[in-house]
Amino acid sequence: MDQLHEMNTLSDIMNRLRLKGFDNEIKMSDTFHMTGSKNNKVYAAGDLTIIKIFRFEGDSDPADNAALYITQDKDGELGYILDAYGVYSTQEDNGFDEFLKSIPVVEIDIHGILSN
Repeated sequence: MDQLHEMNTLSDIMNRLRLKGFDNEIKMSDTFHMTGSKNNKVYAAGDLTIIKIFRFEGDSDPADNAALYITQDKDGELGYILDAYGVYSTQEDNGFDEFLKSIPVVEIDIHGILSN
C-alpha cells in the first residue's frame, strides 16, 4: 500500500505536510484577513485554489469533525486551511465561511506531492 493511502488520520496528513515543507497554515487573523503562518502573505479568496479536501470524523464522537483544505496560491506555494467544525469549531462568525466558500476548488491528485 502506498504512503498516501496509509495516511488516514488528520495527524498523519499534517505530519506529511510538515515533512514536505508545506506547513503554511492559512488562517483568519484578528483583523479578519486570511494570512499564511509561514510566509506571512495576506490572501484574498482569488489568490488561492483548493486542490484537495480531506474530511475527518472522530472515532468516538461524531461531533469531533474537521476538514483539511490543501491550497495552492497564485505563486504556486502550497499551504492548508484547517477547519474543525461541529461542537469544536475553530472559527467564529468572522467571515471565514464566506471566504472558504469563495475559493475555487480544482482537486488534483496530490499523491506525488505527499509521497516520498
